[in-house]
Amino acid sequence: MVSGAFVEVPAPVRSREACAAGMTDTVPASPAPWQRVRRIAPPYLYLLPAVVLLIVWTYQPLAQTFVLSTYSWNLVPSTPMVDVGLGNYERLLSSPELGRSVWRTVIVILGMLPFTLVIPVAVALLTRRVRGRAQGVYRALVFAPMLVAPVAGAAVWQWLLDPSAGAVNRVLGTDVNWLNTAGTAQLSIIVITGWHVVGFAVLVVTAGLAGINPDYAAAAQIDGASRSQVTRWITVPLLSPTLAFLVLMTVLLSAQWTFPLIDTLTQGGPVGSTTNLYYLLWEYGFRSHDAGLAAAAGVLFFLGFIVVAALLTRLAERLSHHDD
Repeated sequence: MVSGAFVEVPAPVRSREACAAGMTDTVPASPAPWQRVRRIAPPYLYLLPAVVLLIVWTYQPLAQTFVLSTYSWNLVPSTPMVDVGLGNYERLLSSPELGRSVWRTVIVILGMLPFTLVIPVAVALLTRRVRGRAQGVYRALVFAPMLVAPVAGAAVWQWLLDPSAGAVNRVLGTDVNWLNTAGTAQLSIIVITGWHVVGFAVLVVTAGLAGINPDYAAAAQIDGASRSQVTRWITVPLLSPTLAFLVLMTVLLSAQWTFPLIDTLTQGGPVGSTTNLYYLLWEYGFRSHDAGLAAAAGVLFFLGFIVVAALLTRLAERLSHHDD
């Protein structure tokens, strides 16, 4: 070592084995495009069957319905389809029957709300206090009507509501022709439909109650809250997302729920008093054989229910209380 001088140290020499193994200082090459696709494709491949079925069974019929709504056709294969543009929509919107069917649908929705909100909440809260096997028995009895086919249930109710020998008139001491009177036919359809769906609504409310943390009620009772106050100020507000779901289901599906009963019991009568939107659409297509008008009605109903569903969903998000 020489004072005041620097000695240059040579860089380490790589061994032949390292060079042969490809241990160089170069940056590794990026994977090929097909390798990237192979790495990110599996999740989308799992979704592909569902997407294909959704397109085939939902979006394709919607597109075909919209195309059919611009034609006049009587469903006979040998009859040519005549292009009428927006003529079917003009006929539909100028028909007074459309407004009347919309109003009847609103009445059905309002009449169904007690069966999908009030009664299910009361039954779910009462059966929650029951313990043991009795709780399961009560819930099974409430849910049993949901398992009955609508047509079979309609046959039983037709016998119960018979004006001469029906059990309902005997119990009430009346002789009302429930299904053939304009003032009572709609009420009968609502009650029978509510009897069918109340079990489903009770099941949904029960599931919603099971998801509420019991610590809130326990803390409130420690602070001196009564059972009714806990229900009013804690249980019901935390149940609001479930109730909002039931309201949305009632608005969107009430007319659909009533269809098999109307077709079996009243056929839209008497004097059209039970003809709602769904049954009006069915009459256009399969009684009047006006496929274009029925398709136009289906498109308008679809768009209208989308708007209603969007408004209700937005309102529910603002009013609902969540258990965080």
